[in-house]
Amino acid sequence: MSSTEELASFADRLCEASARAILPHFRAELAVENKLSQGFDPVTVADRAGESAIRALIEERFPDHGILGEEHGNVRLGADQVWVLDPIDGTRAFICGLPTWGTLIGLKQGGRPSFGVMDQPFVRERFYGDGTTAWRVSHGERHPLKCRPCARLDDAIMCTTHPGLFSDSEASVVNAIEDRVRTTRFGTDCYGYGMVAAGQVDLVIETGLQAYDIVALAPIVEGAGGVVTTWTGGSPADGGQIVASGDKRLHDEVLGLLARVAA
Repeated sequence: MSSTEELASFADRLCEASARAILPHFRAELAVENKLSQGFDPVTVADRAGESAIRALIEERFPDHGILGEEHGNVRLGADQVWVLDPIDGTRAFICGLPTWGTLIGLKQGGRPSFGVMDQPFVRERFYGDGTTAWRVSHGERHPLKCRPCARLDDAIMCTTHPGLFSDSEASVVNAIEDRVRTTRFGTDCYGYGMVAAGQVDLVIETGLQAYDIVALAPIVEGAGGVVTTWTGGSPADGGQIVASGDKRLHDEVLGLLARVAA
């Protein structure tokens, strides 16, 4: 497989293509469709156009690789290398004009998240990771990513996308954790994980994630020295109940608390 730098260079092409497709629709008049008969799961022409742009380049460069995408289905999932795509993670933020959404491009090798990029083209910030190293490029400047030490839950800053995503049993434990941390921020989507990798945030707890919500983000957090698992300590590759921490000591403490409601 290609080296990390080669993958990053190719991912840059993917991000630039998706940005060209997505940005004209941001903070513009936009029709929003709902993918659910009950509840609200929005999708827009920007989501679909962004994924189409990414998929076209992958098919051209790596025709034997698999693709798992949120908007346009899956192909060759039995391949050793599978790209996992979410063109706009945080569509609710996107339709509100908030720049906390991101384009997620992940690569699984042998079923394991091995490389990921999170791109926010409006603010020109891009996060990369391969599980061993991680870095951020902002306005053309490259910066290494490193999680900060935080051994105690009482000292932690936590993020989650929305408290309403948790079931009653999950919420009882997550609320108890929230009561102990220093502060919590909501509505962060993929940006919460980027901030764990950047050493700004210590903990992200979420549930109901799909593979395309986490595969790109896990190698970024892990490459910065953090830990990403399910609530039972397993691989995050298939999504589900996910916890990401910048410090393994904190992660172990949180897993102990989540264990009684982990699926």
